[in-house]
Amino acid sequence: MAQVLEFRLPDLGEGLTEALIVRWLVEVGEVVAVDQPVVEVETAKAMVDVPCPYGGVVTARFGEEGTELPVGSPLVTVAVGTPAHPDPAGDTAEGSGNVLVGYGTSEAPARRRRVRREQAVPAAPVAPEGAYGQVAAATRVDRPVPVISPLVRRLARENGLDLRELAGSGPDGLILRADVERALHADATRTESPAPLPVAVSADGPAPAEGTRVPLKGIRGVVADKLSRSRREIPDATCWVDADATELMHARVLMNGSGTGGGGAKISLLALFARICTAALARYPDLNSTVDLEAREIVRLDRVHLGFAAQTERGLVVPVVRDAHTRNAESIGAEITRLTEAARAGSLTPAELTGGTFTLNNYGVFGVDGSTPIINHPEAAMLGVGRIVPKPWVHEGELAVRQVVQLSLTFDHRVCDGGTAGGFLRYVADCVEQPAVLLRTL
Repeated sequence: MAQVLEFRLPDLGEGLTEALIVRWLVEVGEVVAVDQPVVEVETAKAMVDVPCPYGGVVTARFGEEGTELPVGSPLVTVAVGTPAHPDPAGDTAEGSGNVLVGYGTSEAPARRRRVRREQAVPAAPVAPEGAYGQVAAATRVDRPVPVISPLVRRLARENGLDLRELAGSGPDGLILRADVERALHADATRTESPAPLPVAVSADGPAPAEGTRVPLKGIRGVVADKLSRSRREIPDATCWVDADATELMHARVLMNGSGTGGGGAKISLLALFARICTAALARYPDLNSTVDLEAREIVRLDRVHLGFAAQTERGLVVPVVRDAHTRNAESIGAEITRLTEAARAGSLTPAELTGGTFTLNNYGVFGVDGSTPIINHPEAAMLGVGRIVPKPWVHEGELAVRQVVQLSLTFDHRVCDGGTAGGFLRYVADCVEQPAVLLRTL
């Protein structure tokens, strides 16, 4: 007799407590190998393929696509050790212990194959009831697997419903609990015609406005919670300055031209601003810190993990360039490119989305000049960069058309005063206007 093991949604790390089922990668009745991905889920930080640590026959799935499950909820049950269909990978029922693709799983999953069904199939097969109202298809293998529950048949019998009159909506015409409930609801609707309920109007005020409701979950929910916490805890202030970026633009052209910078990857403006930030943080380390409320201490951080805002189809994410203070502009640019591509593909890992100590926000790509961004909690500051546009500017005592950018710094007023914040921002502006200033720290 086969042993049926239950695989639950694992702890995906970084404090995540739930995940959204995006796409099932296996069907009930399918043979899976140890560490084969069975479901694609979306956490608040990334898209993740979740591998099952057991090999055998999938006997049930729990949760429909689009369902949000808490950590620890059942995902699938797997019958292992069936004589007719042994574990394809040859492993024991103990499994590999691995739970995430890219987090210890080393072997490629075996090719998936279907379990051969018996020729004799009951006229009205029934399925066991799973978590969250999901009904899993009952699949017969060469040797019966004990996972079968008579709940659907009992529900029909207790309500006088003939299962032979129903068309199942499950695989191969399988009658699901939803089919039975739908039929019972239809019978009740035909026999009863209740009067429409009156619209409730609160005496305290008007009824809620009608409109489309969008759940605050997934990335959007985490962003909402984080920004709300930032506003509650951090007494932030913003200062800004206009800077002449003409020389910086010219320097970038030279870096990416056919001279000494030729042949390598192009250096973006974002990479140059990131390198300027690391130089400025070396001079003003108060802004690379966090506040420990319980200890009532400011913690100055030794390493700069630079986050940058990236807009994707799934929303705004902040990938982190780790140890940015040890990198030059070319290295930072290459890492920004890699992380941006991963963000758009939805393949960023939790480690690549956490641990930032300072954030760079280039909102100029949206065609705006300035902003007062909300600090990315628990960091202490964020530098914003607006669009670079030609503007009238007094240059060397004469009016000229120059490439001008607005820079803004939002900072935690607990970690420093306006003098420190102003000094940081002025140094950034000086590097933008005279890139040679950076030579002192290269």
